[in-house]
Amino acid sequence: MEASAVAWRAEGLLFENCNCQLVCPGHMHFSQFCTHARCVGYWAVRFDGGSFGSVPLAGARAVIAYDAPSHMIDGGWTEVIVIDEAATGEQRRAVEAILDGSAGGPWAVLGRFVGKRLPTRFLPVELVDEGTSKRARIPGVLDGIVTAIRGRDRSQPVTFGNIFNQIHAATQVIAAGSTQYDDGVIRVSTDKTHGLYSRFDWAVESA
Repeated sequence: MEASAVAWRAEGLLFENCNCQLVCPGHMHFSQFCTHARCVGYWAVRFDGGSFGSVPLAGARAVIAYDAPSHMIDGGWTEVIVIDEAATGEQRRAVEAILDGSAGGPWAVLGRFVGKRLPTRFLPVELVDEGTSKRARIPGVLDGIVTAIRGRDRSQPVTFGNIFNQIHAATQVIAAGSTQYDDGVIRVSTDKTHGLYSRFDWAVESA
């Protein structure tokens, strides 16, 4: 059965960092021009629940790194998916299908802009939730953190509300991120630049 014919649902934690200043114009809409000539960054995905057909997704982790033009809607992105090597073979295939868009859903929309998709890699992926900070680590490849910025009421995060985004929840916590990432093709080096995190809930009914 093709991935596009499988019913699936996934929920969990999603966070990101790119080299744009707060806030990434491309995050608001791909038709906006990003801060620099290239927008480079990553999304980190921790699956806390859901299933792909009969395959449970809880416990799977992945990072998607990208290099895109300033005007992201022009397409031509370079992208790579890195899936935690601890995932089972079935989970690896399911997560790859979700994140490369072949299973439909929100990542199929983003996939339209990818001009060069690098081969999926399977490496140790560590994603740590420290409350107002989220950390991502792939030994020898990625070391990143996003931390919520402080608002007037320091007991509450600064958020976007009612914002349309394909992969994030409607409410997102605004953060600053610092990242060092290098896989030999995509390179990201940031310090206190655009960051976000939210919960996600994606679903696709069978064809």
